[in-house]
Amino acid sequence: MEPLLIANWVLFIVVTAYAVYLFIYLLKSRYDFIKLGKEVEFEENFNERLRKVMVNVFGQKKLMKDKKSGTIHVMFFYGFLLVQASAIDFIIKGLSPDAHLPLGPLYPAFTFFQEIVTLTILVAVIWAFYRRYIEKLVRLKRGWKSGLVLIFIGGLMVTVLIGNGMNMIWHAHEGAWTEPVASLVAGAFAWLPEAAAVTVFYVMWWAHLLFLLTFLVYVPQSKHAHLIFGPVNTWFHRVDHVGRLKPINFEEMEDEEDPDAMPSFGVGKITDFTQGQMIDFYACVECGRCTNMCPATGTGKMLSPMDLITKLRDNLTNTGAVMTQKKPWVPAMAFNNTQGNQLAMAAGAEGVSIDELYSPSLIGDVITEEEIWACTTCRNCEDQCPVMNEHVDKIIDLRRYLVMTEGKMDKDAQRAMTNIEKQGNPWGLNRKEKENWRDARPDISIPTVKEMNKAGEEFEFLFWVGSMGSFDSRSQKIALSFARLMNEAGVKFAILGNKEKNSGDTPRRLGNEFLFQELATGNIKEFEKADIKKIVTIDPHAYNIFKNEYPDFGFKAEVYHHTEMLFDLVQEGRLKPQFPVNERITFHDSCYLGRYNDVYDAPREILKAIEGVELVEMVRNRQDGMCCGAGGGMMWMEEDAGHRVNVARTEQALEVSPTMISSGCPYCLTMLSDGTKAKEVEDEVGTYDVAELLEMAVLGNETPMPEEIVQ
Repeated sequence: MEPLLIANWVLFIVVTAYAVYLFIYLLKSRYDFIKLGKEVEFEENFNERLRKVMVNVFGQKKLMKDKKSGTIHVMFFYGFLLVQASAIDFIIKGLSPDAHLPLGPLYPAFTFFQEIVTLTILVAVIWAFYRRYIEKLVRLKRGWKSGLVLIFIGGLMVTVLIGNGMNMIWHAHEGAWTEPVASLVAGAFAWLPEAAAVTVFYVMWWAHLLFLLTFLVYVPQSKHAHLIFGPVNTWFHRVDHVGRLKPINFEEMEDEEDPDAMPSFGVGKITDFTQGQMIDFYACVECGRCTNMCPATGTGKMLSPMDLITKLRDNLTNTGAVMTQKKPWVPAMAFNNTQGNQLAMAAGAEGVSIDELYSPSLIGDVITEEEIWACTTCRNCEDQCPVMNEHVDKIIDLRRYLVMTEGKMDKDAQRAMTNIEKQGNPWGLNRKEKENWRDARPDISIPTVKEMNKAGEEFEFLFWVGSMGSFDSRSQKIALSFARLMNEAGVKFAILGNKEKNSGDTPRRLGNEFLFQELATGNIKEFEKADIKKIVTIDPHAYNIFKNEYPDFGFKAEVYHHTEMLFDLVQEGRLKPQFPVNERITFHDSCYLGRYNDVYDAPREILKAIEGVELVEMVRNRQDGMCCGAGGGMMWMEEDAGHRVNVARTEQALEVSPTMISSGCPYCLTMLSDGTKAKEVEDEVGTYDVAELLEMAVLGNETPMPEEIVQ
């Protein structure tokens, strides 16, 4: 073997071994950082986890929500996987001249396929560069780091194409259709002498190898760590219901806590997060899809879901560097001026306190209270995230710490919480008047459970009216319309009346887990006492919490949203729309009905069944529908920063020129009604629940003018 070839082999082994060592070191350091979090039990469900990986990693399902960016990523993803065989083939050619992958008669087809894939990736690189730096897509960052990755990938493709062309000149291979690009390169530089072709080949060969190994080391310490942590995060992603909050076991915490220490609930420092939550931090690809859809960001609030995750990631990295004494950035000689590496070096010195080195307040220095309280818990961010990150549970954990450990809360939210605790409703109205709403329509039969039991009658459904349906004058009309339709269809139901408390959704989303569990326990006792097996409600928040979160406390029942029941009754012929409602209607999807529970079709099918209805969709509808601004307890808080979410959503509705805006949620309807007032179109555009419209169609009520509806 020639001396130069031996030297090439030795240098190849040394450089590759060093890069692989750095790569393994980086993976181990991130693993150690994640291990600082609380241990969490993952539900074993191999088939479901495999399905998620196949659909979202290999199927790229979530990425295709944005067709252009999704197409680019598919080209990168599959192209990069496929082109690795080409890289191996190219490396073999440099280590053993005139050799290649031993594919026999299949080799010509292999080279043709690889060149097509390489060209496809180059097209994707150019397209991605255009989208980021020329089109300047708002959600994409334009720093040098993002451009560096495109240079890496583009460099890998260009070097292999030019290198293969030089290889053809070196070994005097004739041009062939199976290597179209290499043949073009060889033809263009056919005048080069063999020695020059060999030199250019090895320049391209080493450039390719260095691009590849540099990229290997760069990936774990950049946003491209998602190539590793994205599939891992998808595998470990929840297999229970989306958006379900995990309860705090207060009794268990009392047993574990130091009796002399102050109790701490929620997340007050980075290591309070679970290991599963921490995987999210390194999985984030910084694509901005979450922030692009966030109603808080879109209306000028401080919250950006992407920045939330990246700030938590950076805090974990620096905290991990101190606690493990591992430098997070390598090669260390090139990054010793970084905060993480300096912290790791300082942590190794004797007599140094970790708190003295690095102890920023997680809430305040890293994440501001304004960010924490801006979230509407709509989950649009999570629905968009291609690597299955969850943002809402982290925000709720931060709220839990603020509320239950530090006693901090917005004064309006605190007032609502106190009222719920004392009277069972956010306004603090007399709980003994909760069933009075039914007196407005004595023609409608709305019995209480107590009255049904006293009469010796049975009922099938408990109608959970909720605070809005019981006390809000506008929402009472929805409850009455729904009750009248159940009467018409012969549905046997009852209400708890004055015994109905708050469902607990508002306290839980605002961070008061203790009050939620107190309410849930009381409600469950009442349900069990009344032997409730089926619940129907006009409130998507109650619907979600009964269906998906009460089971954690031992209660299971069939839970229906009123639009689901009404759709079934229409399908069964028990409700027959026979009177026209000649209106152009756009439907607003409630977050807790849609994204949380995937109920999109039932309300729309009801509207389609009504003669005269022209159903028009907003640009943002179904999974992409924007929040009304009431979720996450925001209904009870003043919205001071930026402009109002409900007005922004109303503007989206008005873009399709409706005569009515419909919804299946009393909170949404209130926010949209306020939105039409803010836009001064309340006289031209009505706001109605699906139940009200179906009542008009089934029972012939004339459409009331907007001013007749108490807003």
